[in-house]
Amino acid sequence: MKNKNREGQIYNSEEISIVHHTDSNREKSITPNFIEGKSSFNLLFLLSPHIHLEADDCGTQFLFKKNEYILHYSSKESKAKLWSDHQELLKYLHIQIRYQYIFNLFNPQKNKESSEILEQMTKNNFIFLHKQTPPLMTVEMHIILQEIIEYSKKGMMQKLFVEAKIMKLLLLIFEQFAEKDHSENQSKLHLLIKNYIDENYSRNLKINDLSRELGINENKIRKEFKKYYHSTIVDYISELRMLKAKKLIINKDIMIKEIAIDCGYDYVQNFSRAFKKRFGLSPEKLRNG
Repeated sequence: MKNKNREGQIYNSEEISIVHHTDSNREKSITPNFIEGKSSFNLLFLLSPHIHLEADDCGTQFLFKKNEYILHYSSKESKAKLWSDHQELLKYLHIQIRYQYIFNLFNPQKNKESSEILEQMTKNNFIFLHKQTPPLMTVEMHIILQEIIEYSKKGMMQKLFVEAKIMKLLLLIFEQFAEKDHSENQSKLHLLIKNYIDENYSRNLKINDLSRELGINENKIRKEFKKYYHSTIVDYISELRMLKAKKLIINKDIMIKEIAIDCGYDYVQNFSRAFKKRFGLSPEKLRNG
C-alpha cells in the first residue's frame, strides 16, 4: 500500500533540504516565498500549470508550464515569489543542495569532467534547454520525485535514499542537456565542415582528415556538405585554392611554384592544369597578360 503524499518540508539535513508545496486552498491570497540559501544549488520542479516566479532582488519574472524544471545556483541568499494563474493549485518540489556537498561529491580537483560540469552548474547553464525554454521533466524524473515524496522511513535510511535519488536526478539532467548539445552540434555539422575546410584548404587536405578531426563518417561529411552548399567538397576546395592563386599570381615577386605550394599543390604541373581549367589561361599567361 502506497504512502500518502507528504507536504511541507519532507527532508532536512545540513547539506540537503526538500520542500513539497501543495497549495490546496484556492482562495488563499498569500503568495509563498521560494527561498534559495547562500551557496546552494536549487532544483525546482513545477508540478502545476501556469506558475509565475518573480525574483525579489532583480524583479525578473518567469512563467513556467507544468512539468518544467530548473537547476539554479545561488551564491547568496535570495527570495522569489511564486503564484499561479486563475486560482489554480500551486504545486512544486524544491530540492536545495549545499555547494560544498556537490563539490565534495564531484571532487573537481581530481577529475576534469567533474570540474567542467561543476563550472557549468555555477554558471547556471542548466536553466534553459532551448533558448529561453526550461527543460521538461522526463518520466523517470517524475517517478523519482514521487518516490521521494512517498518515502516514509527516517534517519540514516532516509538520508541514503534521498542522496541516491538526488544523484540519479542530477545524472538524468546532465544526460538531457548532453543530448541537447549533441543535437545542436549535429544541426551545425555543415558549418563545422565548412569552417574546417576554410581554415585548412591551403594544405594537402583530404576527406579522411576531416573525418578524423571531426569524428564523423566520411560519407556523412560528403552528404551533409552537398546538402547545404550544392557542391562537392573537392570542388569547393579547388575553388578556394584557385581564387587564392588568382590573387597571388599578379605579384611577380612570388614564384609560381611557391604559389602552387601555398595553395595546397605538391606539384606545380597539377596546379597549372587546375588553374588553366578554371580560368582558361595558364598561370604564366595570366601573369604576363
